[in-house]
Amino acid sequence: MELSHDEVRQIAELAKLDLTEDEVRLYAGQLTSILRYFERLQELDTSHIPPTASVLPLKNVFRPDKAGQPLPPEEVIANAADAVDGQFRVSAILGDE
Repeated sequence: MELSHDEVRQIAELAKLDLTEDEVRLYAGQLTSILRYFERLQELDTSHIPPTASVLPLKNVFRPDKAGQPLPPEEVIANAADAVDGQFRVSAILGDE
């Protein structure tokens, strides 16, 4: 499949790209090469390959959730920008109502 310069301009318009004539020529060649490669891939017989969602085996990569010792309040708020009586103090975001 060979893309014409007008087709490249239409694609560029859909993508909201403002291409120069040099870019239109360049992209026409590049997109044509890509489409030819896909045409080659379409010729492959994949009827003997079962549909797959992933080619890699699936495994859980999360560690078990185990309860640990909580941090002391002093350590929790040690790097807080502002704290009062062992609690984080943040700016109000909802007004006074």
